[in-house]
Amino acid sequence: MRTTIRLPDDLLAAAKRRAAETHRSLTTVIEDALREALSRKPGSRRRSRARLPTFAGDGLLPGVHLEDSAELLDLMEADTAAR
Repeated sequence: MRTTIRLPDDLLAAAKRRAAETHRSLTTVIEDALREALSRKPGSRRRSRARLPTFAGDGLLPGVHLEDSAELLDLMEADTAAR
């Protein structure tokens, strides 16, 4: 089936480069990308758990919550002031 789509120039250029690099047609590259995008379930993006390095200790101190940036800043400033 034929259809017309409008793509930003940079996206079309990138798709053409990918087609040339992989020795496939532009149509095949666009079909594959569209199939891959449509095969994903909405909201199914899984994030990998971040591993944060710690030094000279056994991890976070009790009461330290990484998701609270204001609390972390207070703790760091208190530590600096104590020195």
